[in-house]
Amino acid sequence: MSDVAVTERTRVKRGRKKASYDRDTINNIIDEAWVCNIGVSVDGQAMVQPSSHWRVGDELFLHGSVKNGLFQQVMAGQTACITLCLLDGLVFARSAYHHSVNFRSMVLYGKGRLVEDPVEKRTVLDAMLDKYSPGRSSEARPPNATEMKVTAVFAFPIEEVSVKVSAGGPNDDPEDMALDVWSGVKPVTSVVGELIPD
Repeated sequence: MSDVAVTERTRVKRGRKKASYDRDTINNIIDEAWVCNIGVSVDGQAMVQPSSHWRVGDELFLHGSVKNGLFQQVMAGQTACITLCLLDGLVFARSAYHHSVNFRSMVLYGKGRLVEDPVEKRTVLDAMLDKYSPGRSSEARPPNATEMKVTAVFAFPIEEVSVKVSAGGPNDDPEDMALDVWSGVKPVTSVVGELIPD
């Protein structure tokens, strides 16, 4: 799969060796993460809120209340900034300065398209449920007309986006290598547990 085009906003300026514009890497981060953060300006103030998200093809989807102030700014055509981050490990170095983390992060800029067609809206909402668990959309009661009316669904093109990936062990200074201090990586994983019946 091809890379996404690099723009002035997505060109990574610090840590360029960690940068990626590979669409497979981008899609994998979106698909693996459960929560993103979306930011816009509301009345001249920065507003950021967490949201669940999902992907269908080359679009990232969010949903929420049509009365949500942040989403109303998206409906008004404001460009949003959406971020995701997966923490993969805590990196312990011999010096305090070189401690770090292993991560996969993504930043996306774009204008959200309000999904208004009822068939498309239902289809992409089903895709959200199926991200939770394959086939879940055919098990749960479908949304009724009122629920569909009060729910806004936005599609953001996965076009103006960049990724940074940090992996591996500590970057110790040569003069610190003889220090009697443990160094290495403590892996961090996110685990979906067993079902707990209602």
